Amino acid sequence: MTPEQAREELSNRADAIEGGYELMLAYAAQGIATDAGAANSGQLRDHLKRFETALTGLAQTYRECAAALGVGPAEVLDGFLKTLEADANTTQAMLRLVLAQPGISSQMIDNINASIHVRALLTDVFVVDEILKNAK
Repeated sequence: MTPEQAREELSNRADAIEGGYELMLAYAAQGIATDAGAANSGQLRDHLKRFETALTGLAQTYRECAAALGVGPAEVLDGFLKTLEADANTTQAMLRLVLAQPGISSQMIDNINASIHVRALLTDVFVVDEILKNAK
Protein backbone atom coordinates (compact mmCIF):
# COMPACT_ATOMS: atom_id res chain seq x y z
CA MET A 1 0.00 0.00 0.00
CA THR A 2 1.43 3.36 -1.00
CA PRO A 3 1.17 6.27 1.43
CA GLU A 4 -1.33 7.95 -0.92
CA GLN A 5 -3.51 4.84 -1.12
CA ALA A 6 -3.36 4.41 2.64
CA ARG A 7 -4.38 8.00 3.29
CA GLU A 8 -7.26 7.77 0.80
CA GLU A 9 -8.54 4.53 2.33
CA LEU A 10 -8.42 6.03 5.81
CA SER A 11 -10.07 9.23 4.62
CA ASN A 12 -12.95 7.25 3.13
CA ARG A 13 -13.39 5.25 6.31
CA ALA A 14 -13.20 8.32 8.53
CA ASP A 15 -15.82 10.05 6.36
CA ALA A 16 -18.16 7.06 6.72
CA ILE A 17 -17.64 6.93 10.50
CA GLU A 18 -18.04 10.67 11.03
CA GLY A 19 -20.95 10.92 8.59
CA GLY A 20 -22.74 8.06 10.30
CA TYR A 21 -22.24 9.62 13.70
CA GLU A 22 -23.45 13.03 12.54
CA LEU A 23 -26.59 11.51 11.02
CA MET A 24 -27.19 9.57 14.23
CA LEU A 25 -27.06 12.80 16.22
CA ALA A 26 -29.62 14.41 13.93
CA TYR A 27 -31.87 11.33 13.90
CA ALA A 28 -31.80 11.00 17.69
CA ALA A 29 -33.07 14.58 18.03
CA GLN A 30 -36.17 13.88 15.90
CA GLY A 31 -38.04 11.75 18.44
CA ILE A 32 -39.08 9.14 15.87
CA ALA A 33 -40.70 5.97 17.22
CA THR A 34 -39.59 3.85 14.25
CA ASP A 35 -37.94 4.32 10.89
CA ALA A 36 -40.28 1.75 9.33
CA GLY A 37 -42.03 3.57 6.50
CA ALA A 38 -40.33 6.89 7.28
CA ALA A 39 -39.04 8.96 4.38
CA ASN A 40 -35.50 9.03 5.76
CA SER A 41 -35.35 5.32 6.66
CA GLY A 42 -33.16 4.46 3.69
CA GLN A 43 -30.77 7.30 4.44
CA LEU A 44 -30.45 6.27 8.11
CA ARG A 45 -29.84 2.62 7.31
CA ASP A 46 -27.41 3.49 4.51
CA HIS A 47 -25.31 5.69 6.82
CA LEU A 48 -25.38 3.11 9.59
CA LYS A 49 -24.31 0.37 7.15
CA ARG A 50 -21.46 2.50 5.78
CA PHE A 51 -20.37 3.27 9.36
CA GLU A 52 -20.50 -0.45 10.21
CA THR A 53 -18.61 -1.45 7.06
CA ALA A 54 -15.89 1.14 7.69
CA LEU A 55 -15.10 -0.56 10.99
CA THR A 56 -14.18 -3.91 9.42
CA GLY A 57 -10.40 -4.22 9.56
CA LEU A 58 -10.01 -0.59 10.65
CA ALA A 59 -7.08 -1.22 13.00
CA GLN A 60 -5.25 -3.23 10.34
CA THR A 61 -5.78 -0.45 7.81
CA TYR A 62 -4.28 2.05 10.26
CA ARG A 63 -1.40 -0.38 10.87
CA GLU A 64 -0.70 -0.61 7.12
CA CYS A 65 -0.95 3.16 6.71
CA ALA A 66 1.44 3.74 9.61
CA ALA A 67 3.91 1.29 8.09
CA ALA A 68 3.65 2.97 4.68
CA LEU A 69 4.29 6.36 6.32
CA GLY A 70 7.03 5.15 8.67
CA VAL A 71 5.06 5.99 11.82
CA GLY A 72 6.16 4.25 14.96
CA PRO A 73 7.53 2.88 17.08
CA ALA A 74 5.54 -0.16 15.94
CA GLU A 75 5.12 -1.73 19.41
CA VAL A 76 3.70 1.48 20.87
CA LEU A 77 1.39 2.00 17.91
CA ASP A 78 0.28 -1.63 18.07
CA GLY A 79 -0.77 -1.24 21.70
CA PHE A 80 -2.96 1.69 20.79
CA LEU A 81 -4.38 -0.07 17.73
CA LYS A 82 -5.45 -3.02 19.90
CA THR A 83 -7.60 -0.57 21.85
CA LEU A 84 -8.98 0.92 18.63
CA GLU A 85 -9.77 -2.58 17.36
CA ALA A 86 -11.70 -3.46 20.53
CA ASP A 87 -13.68 -0.20 20.37
CA ALA A 88 -14.38 -0.75 16.65
CA ASN A 89 -15.54 -4.33 17.25
CA THR A 90 -17.91 -3.32 20.04
CA THR A 91 -19.33 -0.42 18.04
CA GLN A 92 -19.72 -2.66 15.00
CA ALA A 93 -21.63 -5.23 17.06
CA MET A 94 -24.03 -2.51 18.27
CA LEU A 95 -24.58 -1.20 14.76
CA ARG A 96 -25.25 -4.72 13.43
CA LEU A 97 -27.76 -5.33 16.20
CA VAL A 98 -29.62 -2.10 15.46
CA LEU A 99 -29.56 -2.67 11.69
CA ALA A 100 -31.12 -6.12 12.22
CA GLN A 101 -34.19 -4.56 13.85
CA PRO A 102 -37.34 -3.99 11.77
CA GLY A 103 -37.69 -0.50 13.22
CA ILE A 104 -35.08 1.93 14.53
CA SER A 105 -36.25 4.56 16.99
CA SER A 106 -34.59 7.84 17.78
CA GLN A 107 -34.15 6.61 21.34
CA MET A 108 -32.26 3.54 20.12
CA ILE A 109 -29.91 5.77 18.13
CA ASP A 110 -29.56 8.17 21.06
CA ASN A 111 -28.45 5.25 23.22
CA ILE A 112 -25.77 4.36 20.66
CA ASN A 113 -24.66 7.99 20.57
CA ALA A 114 -24.25 7.90 24.34
CA SER A 115 -22.27 4.66 24.27
CA ILE A 116 -18.82 4.96 25.78
CA HIS A 117 -17.57 2.57 23.07
CA VAL A 118 -18.71 4.82 20.22
CA ARG A 119 -17.23 7.88 21.89
CA ALA A 120 -13.97 6.03 22.53
CA LEU A 121 -13.88 4.87 18.91
CA LEU A 122 -14.32 8.42 17.64
CA THR A 123 -11.54 9.64 19.92
CA ASP A 124 -9.29 6.76 18.81
CA VAL A 125 -9.88 7.65 15.16
CA PHE A 126 -9.20 11.35 15.76
CA VAL A 127 -5.95 10.62 17.64
CA VAL A 128 -4.50 8.24 15.08
CA ASP A 129 -5.67 10.42 12.18
CA GLU A 130 -3.83 13.38 13.67
CA ILE A 131 -0.66 11.32 14.11
CA LEU A 132 -0.82 10.03 10.53
CA LYS A 133 -1.66 13.48 9.18
CA ASN A 134 1.57 14.81 10.63
CA ALA A 135 3.65 11.93 9.22
CA LYS A 136 5.78 12.39 6.12
